Amino acid sequence: MNIKDELNELIEYTEELLERYLPSDESDLSMIYEAMRYSLLAGGKRLRPILMLGAYRACGGSGADIEPFMCAIEMIHTYSLIHDDLPAMDNDDLRRGMPTNHIKFGEAAAILAGDALLNKAFEITSAAEYSDPRRALKAIAYLSSASGTEGMIGGQVLDIDAENRSITLDELKRIHSLKTGALIRAACVTGGIMAGADEEHIGALRDYAVNLGIAFQIRDDILDVTGSEAELGKPIGSDAESGKNTYVSICGIERSEELVSEYTEAAERALIPFGEDGVFLTELARYLVKRRK
Repeated sequence: MNIKDELNELIEYTEELLERYLPSDESDLSMIYEAMRYSLLAGGKRLRPILMLGAYRACGGSGADIEPFMCAIEMIHTYSLIHDDLPAMDNDDLRRGMPTNHIKFGEAAAILAGDALLNKAFEITSAAEYSDPRRALKAIAYLSSASGTEGMIGGQVLDIDAENRSITLDELKRIHSLKTGALIRAACVTGGIMAGADEEHIGALRDYAVNLGIAFQIRDDILDVTGSEAELGKPIGSDAESGKNTYVSICGIERSEELVSEYTEAAERALIPFGEDGVFLTELARYLVKRRK
């Protein structure tokens, strides 16, 4: 099976899990559930849960212990997208080729849907039964830190602060190591934690995720200039219009492409301790940085 077919199977598996953990609701709260499901089930690469599952399996994990965390990280990612799209932040009208949550349901409902998804993520991970509850507690702590001020939210704060002013490449790396990279690291490290991996393999997963996260973000920045709205499902050039700093605006497209290759190679080298067990994560990294959407 090639990587594309394998990813399609894993996306389908993830979609089934998300449906299970966030079913439709017919009560007087149906509107908020509809808004939550609208964005959560709108498709996408499901990169973070797939990375988490890949890391879990690479470390010898098996069974259903990882499933609540796979859903949780996708809920956290989706909440961040809903809030990023709001007029107070990126002010985007399209996401994955569909009207953004606040366009569909209004700003108040979108804010609450994002809040609800974040809370749901930790509700499902804390309520589940695990074969090793200590691992789960450690994983919940890591995931919550990666989602907060020392992680994704901190990156968003720095990103907003940097709008419409020049910053250095190191400052840009810092922004995206938190805004984008924190959840990618959390996906890989949480997978390792739940599999009971030792510190060497947890460290290798972290190094892999750091480099993959940078390569992934640079590819996003390139696609924002060279892609099409039909492929990406969102407006092209929105970063430049909103005064955001990107790898392309600082380094240019040619150097950005070189950086994608350099960071992807570094991600692959980080997986050496896994041997054959790291093949899926290696192929996933190569696939992601060559994507067109």
